[in-house]
Amino acid sequence: MFEGTYTALVTPFRDGQVDYDAYQALINRQVEAGIDGIVPVGTTGESPTVNPDEHVEIIKRAVEFAAGRLKVVAGTGANSTSEAIHFTGEAERAGADGSLQVCPYYNKPSQEGLYQHFKAVADSSSLPLMLYSVPGRTVVEIAVDTIARLARDCKTVVSVKEAGGSSDRVNQLVQVVPDGFSIVSGDDPLTIPFISVGAVGVVSVAANLVPDVMARLVKACLNGSFDEALEIQKRYYPLMSALMTLDTNPVPIKTALSLCGHCTNEFRLPLVPLSAEKTEQLRATLTEFELL
Repeated sequence: MFEGTYTALVTPFRDGQVDYDAYQALINRQVEAGIDGIVPVGTTGESPTVNPDEHVEIIKRAVEFAAGRLKVVAGTGANSTSEAIHFTGEAERAGADGSLQVCPYYNKPSQEGLYQHFKAVADSSSLPLMLYSVPGRTVVEIAVDTIARLARDCKTVVSVKEAGGSSDRVNQLVQVVPDGFSIVSGDDPLTIPFISVGAVGVVSVAANLVPDVMARLVKACLNGSFDEALEIQKRYYPLMSALMTLDTNPVPIKTALSLCGHCTNEFRLPLVPLSAEKTEQLRATLTEFELL
């Protein structure tokens, strides 16, 4: 269902409001670079700090601006099941192609609680769902057995974004999920090892900035050209690393986009701009990669 390169799209702000002109331009860049899909209002899209009306409007605009040229997998997950159901329904009505469902965070549900949460969302909508396991952010990991159970019991649970950092988990998932269930990497630098053991793509942060590079890397992997993919990775790993280590995501990627003139360097609290020192480090990296 979901294969290839999907961009975890940032949400540009200007003067406290969502900058839809910049948003449209960002989406057009993704289309022109050959990206397969976008993921609006995920955590990279600062979903925790947009209000409910903005959340729905961002999804609607993403669908409008994409205009069928790439898939839109809307970020509609939440740590409240009723909220996740609400936003997923809104995404379906807006015409999204799928929904990204993050593992509920902070309240630390049991695996049975996770199963019941995702099943309730799946039962509420016909939209294809991509689960999102990211224990570094949510503390709780969606267990392999829970993913397999959901894939078996819920026909719309068709994918998982795996951001636990372990290629062995991908090995385990491949053993238990049904044919056609897609596993995608949630970490840019792990795209090659994950695809080598059965994943079929990536939800990428770096693709906000270098969509053509990430599209080429994933296509090379899926075509079995791992030597070519490795050359791309070796060349761009320092950039991928800088975008994820200088500060918490999405601060570095949004700062990079701002330095390149694609959006403002505006965040909503509690996120704050990159420090002056780290901004200069990022500027030097962008210059090295001839992006400035």
